[in-house]
Amino acid sequence: MSHALTAPATRELRERAENLLRRLGVEPPAPGEISARTPITGSELISLPASDKAEVEAAIARADTAFRGWRTVPAPQRAAVVRRLAALLTEHQDELGELVTLEAGKIGPEARGEVQEMIDVCEFAIGLSRQLYGRTMPSERPGHRLMETWHPLGVVGVISAFNFPVAVWAWNTAVALVCGDTVVWKPSEATPLTALACHALLRRAAADVGADPEVHQLIQGPAAVGEQLVDDPRVALVSATGSVRMGQQVAPRVAARFGRCLLELGGNNAAIVTPTADLELATRGIVFAAAGTAGQRCTTLRRLIAHADVAGPLLDRISAAYRQLRVGNPLEDGVLVGPLINERAYDGMRAALERALADGGELVCGGERVEGPGDGFYVRPAIVRMPAQTAVVREETFAPILYVMTYQDLDAAIEMHNAVPQGLSSSIFTQNQREAERFLAADGSDCGIANVNIGTSGAEIGGAFGGEKQTGGGRESGSDSWKAYMRRATNTVNYSTELPLAQGIRFE
Repeated sequence: MSHALTAPATRELRERAENLLRRLGVEPPAPGEISARTPITGSELISLPASDKAEVEAAIARADTAFRGWRTVPAPQRAAVVRRLAALLTEHQDELGELVTLEAGKIGPEARGEVQEMIDVCEFAIGLSRQLYGRTMPSERPGHRLMETWHPLGVVGVISAFNFPVAVWAWNTAVALVCGDTVVWKPSEATPLTALACHALLRRAAADVGADPEVHQLIQGPAAVGEQLVDDPRVALVSATGSVRMGQQVAPRVAARFGRCLLELGGNNAAIVTPTADLELATRGIVFAAAGTAGQRCTTLRRLIAHADVAGPLLDRISAAYRQLRVGNPLEDGVLVGPLINERAYDGMRAALERALADGGELVCGGERVEGPGDGFYVRPAIVRMPAQTAVVREETFAPILYVMTYQDLDAAIEMHNAVPQGLSSSIFTQNQREAERFLAADGSDCGIANVNIGTSGAEIGGAFGGEKQTGGGRESGSDSWKAYMRRATNTVNYSTELPLAQGIRFE
């Protein structure tokens, strides 16, 4: 493979990361057990210490203590911290975006877009601070009022993944803070530097508005660090983003202590293309959804179910676009596909392709490793035409593989679409309103996100984000997802001088 970035150039990336940290208010940490590596070259940027058991315990204790005071602060005042964080993110959007590129391998526009998503959810949370509405209900008893109120829940544990190293944290933290909760964050081991930067910006935001900086805690390290967070009874809610396997481990442990879970797990997302679809529009939506972020989004398009009448011309368009995608160093202008996060991801892609071909699949294009700087794992996004939806197609491979299948009848296409364990995002490309409504109906797409004439990725902040089945059932960000971060109380107020019982019961 190419080693275009020599040792001095690798050292330059390390210095670049250190300078970005300083500009974001973080002094480079002392060396430690965690290796912050860049997928651009596969080399280490910085190492830093992992949190030991005592440090995790102390972080949870500080968050629990801070919650006692934070929950009594009026919500619009709590929003001041989030408002200041949004301003700091706006001021440092380029620096944080570049750090995301260095650490996660995203191309510049996507990395800056992720920071913009953080700003957007902060704005959402600020407005939410004046809209934590309960409701009133008519009481069956005279002289009584029945209502519900919402209160802060407690300490929220956030476990995030490498592919959205900052946005998912912001989705949870901005809303949790406004709801009156405190946060303990355990980021991915692959992206510890962006976590240091976000933690520093939030603590600075709190100090700037006179709030308690202890409302946010950061712990770093391997899975054992996250397990301690999962098992601690002081952590009222665990919001975890990652693999289905991770969720299967987290959920029972939290349930065993009667805690709450908010899970965002696997996605094996599909798009149906009907005979009436605008193929130019569909091609653009499919290519970004399938190849963007090198296929490492939970909402990446992995299955394409095209009507037999349009599958040929559509596939010609998509494969032609794929051959024009520039794969390479995400720091360079014009690059559209950066590296896979590591060798394990590359091995997973190769194994999935081998299984698909063994199942009778036809490799249309892509799949090969291409030259890139250093020892980074750069691949050309692959398209595989499949005779059926085999076992490998029903699994999520976190890499840019698009499986293409055909259909004749829309009901059969929807049945194929739903015949996977995951249920995150979905889309249909059609100019027929009946087809669109059929897809959105109760017996249509079984996913948490169902789109018409756009791809499966690119969710907006205003809508609740999450999915069904093995995706975990959680909802983050918009709509009424704030309710996951609060507890509900039903209140009955007797303003009469009598004491009638409900259901007409007499106890005299």
